[in-house]
Amino acid sequence: MGNLRRSRFTLLGLFPLLVLLLIGLMGYLTLYGTTQGEAARGMPVYYKQALWWGLGAMAMLGLVWIDSRRLERYAYAAYFLSILMLVFVLVFGRSIAGARRWIELGPLQFQPSELMKITLILATAKYFHDHPKEQGYSLWNIKTAFLLLLAPFFLVMLQPDLGTAIILLAVFFSTLLFLGLTRRSLLALLLVAATSLPVGWWSLKDYQRDRVLNFLDPSRDPLGTGYHLNQSKIAIGSGGLFGKGFMEGTQARLHFLPEQHTDFIFSAYVEEWGFAGSLFLLGGYLLVILWGLNISSQAKDRFGMLACLGVSLLLFWHVFINISMCLGILPVVGIPLPLFSYGGSFLLMVFLGVGLWLNIYLRRFIF
Repeated sequence: MGNLRRSRFTLLGLFPLLVLLLIGLMGYLTLYGTTQGEAARGMPVYYKQALWWGLGAMAMLGLVWIDSRRLERYAYAAYFLSILMLVFVLVFGRSIAGARRWIELGPLQFQPSELMKITLILATAKYFHDHPKEQGYSLWNIKTAFLLLLAPFFLVMLQPDLGTAIILLAVFFSTLLFLGLTRRSLLALLLVAATSLPVGWWSLKDYQRDRVLNFLDPSRDPLGTGYHLNQSKIAIGSGGLFGKGFMEGTQARLHFLPEQHTDFIFSAYVEEWGFAGSLFLLGGYLLVILWGLNISSQAKDRFGMLACLGVSLLLFWHVFINISMCLGILPVVGIPLPLFSYGGSFLLMVFLGVGLWLNIYLRRFIF
């Protein structure tokens, strides 16, 4: 009877996984509808994404059955392998539109910076597992952890990939807030962030500065650098309460909406399913992220807790920033929406994160 109760509880606890798969199905249908007639390297975009779905599912299942103690043991090794891949892509990677981010793998392209998101989470989880502080961390306590962040941050900025760099910063520092910083250290970080804004501004590329300026003044260049954001707002607004229906969105179908299968796929989705559809999607994301936080809170050890927390924060920041930039609440920075946006490396990263959740979950309630 006890085993039966445990089995039922486990199946009930996996319900958010079904919600996640439903989100993925909605994302794939939206991608299908927005990429009719488009091909990537001779293959229809939705075919290519389906191939990555298969690879991601296999990677997720493989990660589930790896002993979490091995993940902890080899966390730094995985991190340094990702660093080497980032260096490799800067030297030998494929350049597209002035950005050098991809490694050629036959008909597929792999983006090492996406893998870096997961391995950085594992490395920082390992570091804070080995260096617990009951009274909160000072800046001196986390100097080595900062080095773990800064190396991939600067390598990603050299590609350049501002969106991924922002995600690395957001996940790292929000993890620190969960762990607890001393008041003096928190004030020092805020002061450093404020004083470094001018340096950060002038380190941006011209097109990146234009995006920020257009965010501050949407009427600055409505037919040029501000075109993406204006069309995104039109698509979202035209969706109304219940949307225009599947594949009936005119902004996406007539290709007025740029990047409709990547950065602005949320806008294409809302045009088809309206405000009601957006609430359903946001509710699904919220349930899944809370599921990850719950797994984190019940993990057997500190490493599992921090790794699951990192994945939860990773998905949260992707959802929050992508939807905010589609609505014009934040500048456009090129951050994809989980299980919606086209991109094989990003999809693989999401599957690895879910596999990490399942790994920790199963070891807590079954093994």
